[in-house]
Amino acid sequence: MDRRSRPLLPFACVLAVVASGVTLTGQYSLTVNRDRLINAANEPQNWLLMNGDYGAQRYSKLTQINRENVRNLRMVWALALGGMQDTGQNGPENEVNPLVDNGFMYTSDGWGTVYKIDARNPNRGEFVWIADPGVPHEGNTSRTRGIALWEDRVIANLPDGRVIAINRDNGEIVWDKKVTVKNEFGNQERFLTAPLVADGKVIIQNGAGDGGTRGWVAALDVKTGTELWRWYVVPKPGDPGSETWKDNHNAWKTGGGGIWQTGSYDPATNLYIVGTGNPYPIYDPQFRPGDNLYTNSVVALDVATGKLAWHFQYTPNDSWDYDEVGVHMLYDTVINGAMRKVVSHFGRNGFFYSLDRTTGKFIKAEKYVNDLNWTKGIHPVTGRPLDYDPRLDVQIYNPEARALRGDGNKRACPTWHGGVAHQPVAYNPVKKIAYGVGTEGCFTQNGAAVASRGPEGGIDQKLSQPRRYSSDLYYGSVTAFDAVNHKLVAKAITDIEVRSGVVATAGGLVFTALQDGWIVAYNDETLEELWRFNVGTSLKGAPVTYAIGPKQYLAVQAGGRHLHPINWDKLQNSSYLFIFALD
Repeated sequence: MDRRSRPLLPFACVLAVVASGVTLTGQYSLTVNRDRLINAANEPQNWLLMNGDYGAQRYSKLTQINRENVRNLRMVWALALGGMQDTGQNGPENEVNPLVDNGFMYTSDGWGTVYKIDARNPNRGEFVWIADPGVPHEGNTSRTRGIALWEDRVIANLPDGRVIAINRDNGEIVWDKKVTVKNEFGNQERFLTAPLVADGKVIIQNGAGDGGTRGWVAALDVKTGTELWRWYVVPKPGDPGSETWKDNHNAWKTGGGGIWQTGSYDPATNLYIVGTGNPYPIYDPQFRPGDNLYTNSVVALDVATGKLAWHFQYTPNDSWDYDEVGVHMLYDTVINGAMRKVVSHFGRNGFFYSLDRTTGKFIKAEKYVNDLNWTKGIHPVTGRPLDYDPRLDVQIYNPEARALRGDGNKRACPTWHGGVAHQPVAYNPVKKIAYGVGTEGCFTQNGAAVASRGPEGGIDQKLSQPRRYSSDLYYGSVTAFDAVNHKLVAKAITDIEVRSGVVATAGGLVFTALQDGWIVAYNDETLEELWRFNVGTSLKGAPVTYAIGPKQYLAVQAGGRHLHPINWDKLQNSSYLFIFALD
């Protein structure tokens, strides 16, 4: 039946496609329980979480594919997925990689269809089941950044605002909950992240801050889907942090703070650590005077209660779209001569930060992008921008790069797409090197005033001034950064921005993928290019690696492309899973 004409069902329409020779009964020796997820880094044959492990290190201990033999890497099989229907040139944005457990893969496409694949055959993959949740293709933005495994279930966020749990043995829906809503101004909440299951709770978040909604994090009971708690990035009047919204027109109601990437989890403290988005409206800080907590921040939430344990704000009163939605990596290392429990982050504002993950206390920061002019630097004690003035409601920072109301064009670096945004990063715990991919460059914009609807809140788009902007020095990069001494190790430049992500391996390699179809392997210390392969379609999913028996594989999923930059992307959309191994 044609998907577009398929009637919408109250639960998933499940197509059971049982692969030849696969016995569903008793095929799992272990469920994906709490202990396995906590120790996921010690199962290099599997890939159990979207960002590799709870600490989001995306590091594999596998060594069969290494610097000496990576040139012999070849595609061994590919599998077509669905999810490209009715998407247009910019969708769906499948920034996703498969999860792997004991030879079986689990993944999703841009319309929320979930797939289980038998990957044990070295020459082909075969569907075990396909679960189509019946997401309408009209009125929904098709985007996914992944799924989660927990015991006998696969958890998925859907483009239409539902969260579902699927029985991973037979593909049947266990529960289906509608979570996102429209606010009083008609702005729709959306999921832009993969769920994460921690301590028996499904952690989800609203990512549509740029659409005039308030970002939030919520926890659902993994057994029933019942909501247990919710925490808002932008506080309502009277809540802690609301005093940092100093306007007189209830800007908090559409205040932004959307969350674009799954957070990390520290089992020792039971804290969920996640980065938050920019305030809204994005480019007019005078609409929303104050520091605008808890936007542009990293926050740590108690998974048991949803209460805020600590926060650190990177760029108060932002007006460059330097949201800090990127991955926050957790690890222990020595910094300044002392062993620290660290949360580190490639800031979209161009600095690499290290914080204490138990308290949020600032440790250190240093620039990692090529071009940066919005501030003179970071204060070595407070972690605030050097130009930050606590006496001001509207920050000035560098007046040559800060376009306020009435200002003509001003050039700021990095670009609003710049640095590392949501792209998954990696950390080598042996070499203490962090890896990030993203966009380098600068942009120019004028100071355009956004009009308020008045005390009832909301934005009057008709009365708002038009924003003019352009980009220059726009290109991609792969960055290797010394996480102990806070200095650049190496940087590789790409002609096209990198929208996918990275994985680092004990074989001395870093892999990434590009929008113009290339999968690339680099030396993990010098970023010398060692291998590349073009699959003929845009790539936005980060590579992952796993093993079946003694053989190591590399997996990359394709699906959709981003609008930028059109002149580099002449490829057709497709939805495919590509698997590589040595000859």
